[in-house]
Amino acid sequence: MSIIKYDPFRELKGLQDDMNRLFMTNFPRGFNDEEMASGGWTPNVDIYESEDEIVLEAELPGMKREDFEVSIENNVVTLKGSRKFEKKEENDNYHRVERSYGTFTRSFSLPRSVSAEDTKADFTNGVLRVSLPKKEEAKARKIEVTGESGDVKAIDTEAKASSA
Repeated sequence: MSIIKYDPFRELKGLQDDMNRLFMTNFPRGFNDEEMASGGWTPNVDIYESEDEIVLEAELPGMKREDFEVSIENNVVTLKGSRKFEKKEENDNYHRVERSYGTFTRSFSLPRSVSAEDTKADFTNGVLRVSLPKKEEAKARKIEVTGESGDVKAIDTEAKASSA
């Protein structure tokens, strides 16, 4: 039978580790006192790709077009803005405030296959949709393949359409 040394602080150390893990996983990276004071938040974003473009959609509920800006520089698209808490009346007594307010900045690196020149942005019903078209040379194309007898096995459908 082995003797186990009693450590009165073992449970406290375990509790401290659990608390550290809880705060590190639930708060975004870069969470600091400045963001905490201003109520920093980050809007949810979906990014998906189609054959012709990459689309970024951001949820910005309750915001107006003047409250945010979108910019592209050095193949990085940046979304900045702020959502302010507006009290309706001085005598309002809020029991619970769960919506996030404050400033935000989100930046996303773009692949070199994106053309920033023809970018379009639309803001409807609290959703910002930024369409980033792909460059022509980055789009997938079918290659013409000939067999040993010289017969064409696959035809570039885009070339046929553009020549018509």
